[in-house]
Amino acid sequence: MIIDLPGTTTRAINKKLVEVREEGGAIALGRVLTLVIDAGHHDVEEAIQAANEASHEHPCRVIVMARGQEPQEGTLDAQIRIGGDAGASEVVVLHPSAAGSADDDTLVMPLLLPDAPIVTWWPYEMPEDPAAHPLGRMAQRRITDSTRCADPGAALRQLARVHVDGNTDLAWARTTLWRGLIAATLEQPPFQTVDRAVVSGESTHPSVDLMAAWLAEALECPVDVERNPDAPAITQVRLQRAAGDIVLDRPDGKTAALIQPDQPEHRIALPIRQLRECLAEELRRLDADEVYGEALTEGLALVDAGAASGAGAR
Repeated sequence: MIIDLPGTTTRAINKKLVEVREEGGAIALGRVLTLVIDAGHHDVEEAIQAANEASHEHPCRVIVMARGQEPQEGTLDAQIRIGGDAGASEVVVLHPSAAGSADDDTLVMPLLLPDAPIVTWWPYEMPEDPAAHPLGRMAQRRITDSTRCADPGAALRQLARVHVDGNTDLAWARTTLWRGLIAATLEQPPFQTVDRAVVSGESTHPSVDLMAAWLAEALECPVDVERNPDAPAITQVRLQRAAGDIVLDRPDGKTAALIQPDQPEHRIALPIRQLRECLAEELRRLDADEVYGEALTEGLALVDAGAASGAGAR
């Protein structure tokens, strides 16, 4: 069900939510968090769909700041979505006027679930400092997606400069399966030091950089990045050891081959992760992701320094 509320106020929105709850039952019971989505001037439907699908695992109230169809100055248009139009959540879409955009936090605060954690998500362009943004200051977790930014590499390095506990990026969640497979492989004999690692993938995809950063920080070895403008995200990770290379190769974005010395080749389903999967993963935890923080702030610097020294040597 979709309820349009043109020229409204947050008080009227809250009143309508209570009415709908009383008419349809206690739909807010079991909500575990409030997810605030700031989509900027982009279309909000993809983000709402991803949130609805993730809500089956994390029932929540979703508050969407949508600026694509701004109402008249000084007014607020809103829309409430429940039931089949909201997954296991309840969605409130706010269309503030440009004059009120500086007061995003005051619009959102009256609609927050009481005594529930707050997560803020920027599905497209992100603020310069997510933790300092009005919608970021109120949140326990702040989710960005450098993959969707106009300049993903610059966005990732800006995130490294302003990183604080509670920040995370969906480009990191896109590396989860790769990291799990690599870690599991290294836990098997022979237990040898990795001398060098190589990560290959799409030229500007930030997951390629984060994968390389994680390896550089965790393995304390040089890591090279090979970039291909036509690659589907990460395509290969190669770990060079004295006993022979370990190679995880996914050229088609669907199925990977795990190649190890003196072992048969293993075929593994490794599809490119969908937005809903990555969002659901990040909503599972509200504490600081220390591994992400170390990869972003320490490992990325190691990869960049190695690339700079390699370019200088040439």
